[in-house]
Amino acid sequence: MAGNVAALTGSCVWLVVATVLSLPVSTTHSIVGATVGFSLVVHGTKGVNWIKMASIFGSWFISPLLSGIVSALTFLLVHHLVLKKGKQHSQTPKPLEPGLKLLPIFYAFTAAINLFSVFYKGSHLLHFDKIPLYGVLILTFGSALLVALLVKFVFTPWYRKRILAEVAKVKDKESLSSISVDNEFGKSRDVLVQSSVHMAHSSVKEYDVDQSGTKYPLKDDKETDVLYTEVEETGTPFNASTPLKSSANGIEDKTPEKDTLTTSFSTPLANDNSDLPLLDKYDESKVFTKNNDDSKNTSSSSASSSTEDEETKRMIARENLKDKPECVALFSFLQILTATFGSFAHGGNDVSNSIGPLVAVWLIGTEGSALQKAQTPIWILFYGGFGIAIGLWIYGRRVIKTMGTDLAKITPSSGFCIEIGSALTVLIASNIGIPISSTHCKVGSVVAVGRVRSRENVDWKLFRNIALAWIVTVPVSGGISALTMFIFSLVM
Repeated sequence: MAGNVAALTGSCVWLVVATVLSLPVSTTHSIVGATVGFSLVVHGTKGVNWIKMASIFGSWFISPLLSGIVSALTFLLVHHLVLKKGKQHSQTPKPLEPGLKLLPIFYAFTAAINLFSVFYKGSHLLHFDKIPLYGVLILTFGSALLVALLVKFVFTPWYRKRILAEVAKVKDKESLSSISVDNEFGKSRDVLVQSSVHMAHSSVKEYDVDQSGTKYPLKDDKETDVLYTEVEETGTPFNASTPLKSSANGIEDKTPEKDTLTTSFSTPLANDNSDLPLLDKYDESKVFTKNNDDSKNTSSSSASSSTEDEETKRMIARENLKDKPECVALFSFLQILTATFGSFAHGGNDVSNSIGPLVAVWLIGTEGSALQKAQTPIWILFYGGFGIAIGLWIYGRRVIKTMGTDLAKITPSSGFCIEIGSALTVLIASNIGIPISSTHCKVGSVVAVGRVRSRENVDWKLFRNIALAWIVTVPVSGGISALTMFIFSLVM
C-alpha cells in the first residue's frame, strides 16, 4: 500500500510541475517511472522488468515518428484532394465541391476508428469484451456506413448552403488590406510588401531600420509567398512613409500585446472573379511605421538578433498559413469531432493508468490482497474522470496553448489531420503491441504536419524542451517516488 501511495505521489508531483511549465508529458510514463522508483527501494534492481522498460524508452522515438508520418501523409492527401483545388479556377469556391464529396468518407473513417477502439477488447462492465471479432467489424463498419449515408444525403446539402452563405459574407468584408509586424526585442523593423502584376502572390521582404530611418536589408533576406490571408485594418499613420504598389490580396499580421512596431497600408480591392482578391488599380498606398518604444536600445547582440529574425520569420510564415473560408467551414466541425473522440480515448487511457495504484490501495484495504478478483468499483472510475476534468479546467489552458498555438500554427484542415493521424496510430500500435504514448503521438503529429506546411512554422526550441521533458519524466517521477518510499520505510 505504501508503495502505491509513493507511486501516486511521484507521478502527481511531476505532472503538476510539467503542466505548470506548459510541457505536455506522458501520464503513462510518469506513473511507470514512479512505480519503478518505489520498486527499486523495496526490491532492488531485480524487481524491475528491464526489457519492458527498454520498450518504453523506445516509445519516446516510436510514438512521435509513427504518428507524425501518418498525420503528414493524411494532410498531403487532404491537400491534394481538397485544399489544392482552391488555386486552379476562379468562378466558384473550388475546394468546396471536392471537400463536400469527400465529407462522408471523412466522417465515416473518423467514426470507424473510434468505434473500433471502443468495441474491440472493450469494457468488461459494458460486456463489450464478449463481442467476437467479426461482431466488432460488423458494428464498426455498419455504423460507419450509416454515418456516411447520413452525411451524404442529410448533412451535405445543408452544409453547402451554409458554407456558401459564410463565404459570401467573408468576401464582402474584404475591402481593406493591411500588414502589421511587431518586434518583441526592442529593435525597429520595417516590412516592405512588393508584388508582380502577372502573379497572384505577394512577396514579403524584411529590413532593419535604425533611428534615422535608414533601411538595411537583413543578412538572410527571403521572400515569402502569400497564398491567402484574411484582411483587417490595423495601424495608425505616423512618422516615415514608403510608397507601395501591390497586385495581390491584402496581408494581415495580427499584432501581439508586446507590439513595438506597426506597419500598415490600405487600398481598395476588386473581386475580379478570382480565388485571391486582387487590386484593381495601383494607387499610391503608403506604408506607415510607428515606433512604440523609443526608450529601448536598438542595438542588440548577434544572438538576440538571430533569435529575433527567427521569431519574425516564424510569425510571417504562420500568418500566411490560412485556410480559405470554405475550407475552414468544411473542416471545423470535423476537427471538433475528431478532437472529442481523441479526448475520449486519451482520457480513457490516462485515467486508467493514473488510478491503477489507487485501485491497488483500495483492494489491499478491502480484500487484503492486491490481486484484483472483482471489478474495479465504478465510483473510482468516476473519481478519476472527475479529476481529469477538473485538471483540464484549472491547468489545461497551459498545455492547450503549447500544443495549439506555440508549437506550430494549426488550422481546421491541419487540425483534423493531426487528430485523425494520432488516433489511428494509437489504435494500430496498441493492438499490435507496440508501446506508445498518446501524448507523444499528438506532439509528433503537430510537428510533422506543421513542418509539411512551412519550414518556419514549427518552434524547434520548444520541441526540444518538450523532448527533454519526455526524457526526464521517468527518472524524475521515479526519483520522487523512491524518495517518498524511502521516507515511508524509515517511519514505518
